Amino acid sequence: MELSDEEILALAAQGDRDAFGLLYERYIDRIFNYVYYRTGNANDAEDLTARVFQRAMNHIINYTDRGVPFSAWLYRIAHNLVANWHRDRSRKQEIPLSEAPLVAKGDAPESSLVHTQQQEALLSLIRSLPAERQTLLILKFVEHMSNAEIGEIMGRSEGAVKSLYHRTLLALRDDIGDADQYSD
Repeated sequence: MELSDEEILALAAQGDRDAFGLLYERYIDRIFNYVYYRTGNANDAEDLTARVFQRAMNHIINYTDRGVPFSAWLYRIAHNLVANWHRDRSRKQEIPLSEAPLVAKGDAPESSLVHTQQQEALLSLIRSLPAERQTLLILKFVEHMSNAEIGEIMGRSEGAVKSLYHRTLLALRDDIGDADQYSD
């Protein structure tokens, strides 16, 4: 019999580590994806994801159901840790070594390079957006969540999510247009 999140949460809040393990298994991939897309680095995403679940485990006894899914609490923890990570990184400017783009068999190296550069440019534009808009795009396009689910996580109405989504896509379109104008 499959237990609901609420039932598992009740057990975890009583100190049941196995119950928390079930929550971990349910949400690890989603939280990792969110953190990865916000940081752009798999190693940092692994470290931060581990910290999200460590913090959640340490504070599960304080968790109170406020009518939003448990995942919203995890995303909030992840959001705060990623914000701190970005703030700390801005203080110490490190220049990471770039990984060489992988070229699939049969692909011309120049077409692979152009594709990689386009992806990097788009991710750079997305990462320049405010954190709230980055979160929206990740939940929409990576996690494939509905506007209602995103609203629960972000603490907004479905209409507010639609409006933010529309404004975000318009801003990205304008930013892409500006980037294309300067690259010519």
